Amino acid sequence: MRTSTLELGGAGQRLRHFYVLTKPRVNSLIVFCAVIGMFLAVPQGLPSPGIVFAATLGIAFVAGAAAAMNCLIEQRIDAKMARTRARPLPRGELSASETLVFSALLGGSGLAILYAFVNPLTMWLTLSTFVGYAVIYTIFLKPRTPQNIVIGGASGAMPPVLGWAAVTGEVTADALLLFLIIFAWTPPHFWALALYRTKEYASAGLPMLPVTHGPEYTRLSVLLYTLILFGVTLLPFATRMSGWIYLLAAVGLGTGFIRYAWRLYVDYSDKLSQQTFRYSIVYLSSLFAALLLDHYVRF
Repeated sequence: MRTSTLELGGAGQRLRHFYVLTKPRVNSLIVFCAVIGMFLAVPQGLPSPGIVFAATLGIAFVAGAAAAMNCLIEQRIDAKMARTRARPLPRGELSASETLVFSALLGGSGLAILYAFVNPLTMWLTLSTFVGYAVIYTIFLKPRTPQNIVIGGASGAMPPVLGWAAVTGEVTADALLLFLIIFAWTPPHFWALALYRTKEYASAGLPMLPVTHGPEYTRLSVLLYTLILFGVTLLPFATRMSGWIYLLAAVGLGTGFIRYAWRLYVDYSDKLSQQTFRYSIVYLSSLFAALLLDHYVRF
């Protein structure tokens, strides 16, 4: 009995290691934005519950597989950074072969679900997102250019497009507006993190912007991209995709983000950089929630 309990405990621990590989906190934001895209794609009423369930599951599986592949490729880098050294691969809790098999099974299952129960377009778009993040960004961009997060941000901006395609079978201008918002949000979000992790990125040999161009240039870039983001978030109202509820939320949340970015530029501290990073996550989730609320209040 005692042996069985220990075995169950060990199995549960290994399952947790695999779960951690999927970067669940990041994955939850990805899935959230994808689901918002599904609901916004329906002019009136609600999307099919079956489609929402299958698309959410498929996208979550593929996003988790991409995260696991990222952990596999970057395990040596992760071992050098305080933020990532506790992940299962650097700690030796999972092997490279186990991670590769897990990523293949999870990603393959997700793509199969999308193809069989959603539509081929969503499957192909999700596959391209996987390749964009796990291969193009992780292998080619991140170790070679300080603009890695700008270019690679295209993959991270895809979730609402995937959700939109899942429900409608097409990609429209409104879906691309959602993409553009996340694309513009990614640099200030990530550079706020990179600023207080500069020494770690430098020791890992990664050419992040504060490493290659210095903290002052990076802080200015955060401010400028935040201003660009503010303008981009007004486009859904300008194109009549959304109404006044969303506009008020976009202006209020955007003003808060600009305030953080300005303070970061003129009076930097690691604590403020951490606060800016955390606010950026609240900002994006709140902005998309406001889009959803506005959508149903208007209709």
